[in-house]
Amino acid sequence: MMITKIEEKENRLIAFFAGRLDTAAAVQTTEDVKPLLQVSDKEIVLDCTDLAYISSSGLRIFLSIRKEAATKGNRVIVRNINADIRQVFMMTGFISLFEIE
Repeated sequence: MMITKIEEKENRLIAFFAGRLDTAAAVQTTEDVKPLLQVSDKEIVLDCTDLAYISSSGLRIFLSIRKEAATKGNRVIVRNINADIRQVFMMTGFISLFEIE
């Protein structure tokens, strides 16, 4: 099960991901993150504290957020990835595409 929640704090939109962002969850998650694709003049934070797993479908969602933000001059920060997700980011080159906190 995957839960995505978005909060606005101090000129930032923070998306909290919890669960497994696999192919089955990607359809709903794509809908859930639409507000991130429409925002301008805000920093976007993808908080992965409770994200246990990310598939290629999940990586595509993160990439689409980054691409859309870049067209509007917004920063995207990925925060609190676990060791397994960090490994996926390193193997796919995502580690250099995102600011990681």
